[in-house]
Amino acid sequence: MRWKDQVLSLKPYQPGKSIKSVKEEFGLEKIVKLASNENPLGCSKQVIEAIKTNPIPLEIYPDGYAGELRSSLAEKLGIRETQLIIGNGSDEIIEIISRSLLYPGVNTVMAAPTFSQYSHNAIIEGAEIREVPLVDGNHDLDGMLQCIDNKTTVVWICSPNNPTGTYIPNHDLIHFLEKVPSDVLVVIDEAYFEYVVADDFHDSVSIVNRFSNVIALRTFSKAYGLAGLRIGYGIADEAIIRALDPAREPFNANALGQFAAKIALQDQEFIATCREENRRGLEMFYRFCEKWDLPYYPSQGNFILVNFRQDANQVFQFMLERGFIVRSGAALGFPESVRITVGTKEQIEGIFNVSEAFLEKESQARV
Repeated sequence: MRWKDQVLSLKPYQPGKSIKSVKEEFGLEKIVKLASNENPLGCSKQVIEAIKTNPIPLEIYPDGYAGELRSSLAEKLGIRETQLIIGNGSDEIIEIISRSLLYPGVNTVMAAPTFSQYSHNAIIEGAEIREVPLVDGNHDLDGMLQCIDNKTTVVWICSPNNPTGTYIPNHDLIHFLEKVPSDVLVVIDEAYFEYVVADDFHDSVSIVNRFSNVIALRTFSKAYGLAGLRIGYGIADEAIIRALDPAREPFNANALGQFAAKIALQDQEFIATCREENRRGLEMFYRFCEKWDLPYYPSQGNFILVNFRQDANQVFQFMLERGFIVRSGAALGFPESVRITVGTKEQIEGIFNVSEAFLEKESQARV
């Protein structure tokens, strides 16, 4: 078979270990998964009740236009329905963008480290990847501008950035967008938007209405707690949506996901609670890191990247064997750090106990 060379050189995305597999491997009864930035509070109770009382006919294809969800999103955001594209998670929209704009002979610009699927899809499409190292965990916007030329078709911005949790202040982002050529698509991936509390975070709707070459991506997988149903969306100028839509698979957003997302939008009180609880959890992590002199990045997401000053895989394994699944920074570009999802208060205290045991063990080993 005549495979693309770039496909043969890639490894598939490696998700975090499952709770079931860890239980079986180590014979543990209780496992806490803090690796995939899922919402520890689950989803809105309104969603659960609505699903129970409104069975979805599984034999019928979903609405290919996602009309009801699209209408609800447009009303909430104050935009036209034609400014939206709905995806099987925002991951699919990243794939659609890559499929539409990346190919051999063009290049794409992104930070490093950042969300891996930008480069993954670029490799598949045969485009040149231009990565600009983070500076103190933040996007080097000036460096990214210097990498843009007449062969650049897409620039990726992840804010808050995964895996650092850092964000780009509105003033800096606007200044950057003003300098990007108008024929280059800028993708602002804000999967953790609902967790942001920074006063100077950008307003995506205002930005896409001002800049016709920008698309903002959001998801229902994080704060809304619907990761298992895979619904994401993009907000952009109508011309961008029209150009991208033919590359979208038919019936790509499943019926249950569309229904649940529409209900979830109505419960903003739940989202506010999640944001407040997440902020309290992050403050706990900050105090812990400062107590143990562990470097970290203040986060606007529902996760934190902590530098244990030790091999990240060893930290990961130590925690895994004690029932806590975290994400090793070795695969994320931070070989001495682990990324930890902000869980419940009980889960956070549990990971602190395990972290202290690891740090004390390493301290004794050095004596």
